[in-house]
Amino acid sequence: MTPPVHSWYRRRPLTRVVPAVVAAVLTAAGCSGADDSRHVSAPLSALVYRGPAACDGCPESVASLLEKAPRPFTVEYVGPDEEIPLTATALADADVYVQPGGGDDLDAAWEEVKGAAGAIRDWVRDGGRYLGFCMGGYLAGQNPGFDLLPGDTDAYIASRDASVRDQRDTVVPVHWRDEPRHMYFQDGPVFLLDDGADATVLARYDNGTVAAVVAPYGRGRVGVVGPHPEADASWYEDEGLRNPDGVRLDLGHDLIEETVSGL
Repeated sequence: MTPPVHSWYRRRPLTRVVPAVVAAVLTAAGCSGADDSRHVSAPLSALVYRGPAACDGCPESVASLLEKAPRPFTVEYVGPDEEIPLTATALADADVYVQPGGGDDLDAAWEEVKGAAGAIRDWVRDGGRYLGFCMGGYLAGQNPGFDLLPGDTDAYIASRDASVRDQRDTVVPVHWRDEPRHMYFQDGPVFLLDDGADATVLARYDNGTVAAVVAPYGRGRVGVVGPHPEADASWYEDEGLRNPDGVRLDLGHDLIEETVSGL
């Protein structure tokens, strides 16, 4: 769940990412043709948690993934030391809430965010979108967690026939929409879905367990993933790892697009 201290952790902190906003403003002002304006989407608003329940650099890495997504996003950070606290008021103005990767202690992470659990559940039930990466995937479960999934979570490394049995940073094979791929991984969850659950399984680990899934929760949606589709080249370089597919962001973007569908 916790990547090592990579060089990108020391980059300038991101306070707001506003891709495509200038294009949208120019279009609204009539600076482009009428045909072009039909192809400019209003940015979606994403709140990314940054605080003790997240590992250093993980919120910024997820923010970068959102910045590069096919649909434009504005991104702001929420957390105990941010200008915006994680509250029902903050969520009310957002389309997406993101819980990024965190440390190795699920109980400790839960202690940091459980005060917002009711607000998050109510917001998703009313149509909000939750994205959880690694620790954020664990926290979408029940024990402990926000209880947003039709089922629960467990550690992949403890699952039967898992190809990884320890907490080291590594690369794991998955099948994403039935296509063989490889992903950065560090002690991420599997998702244990109830029988007959209304859910779209995006990816499975090599032992058949669920690695990424999107499921409805009330009028909202929950998208979670165990490995790290937000990992950039520095994650691999710093650990001496290689992704046989190359470092690509398309799987993370697929998760995002499936989760925000309908907005």
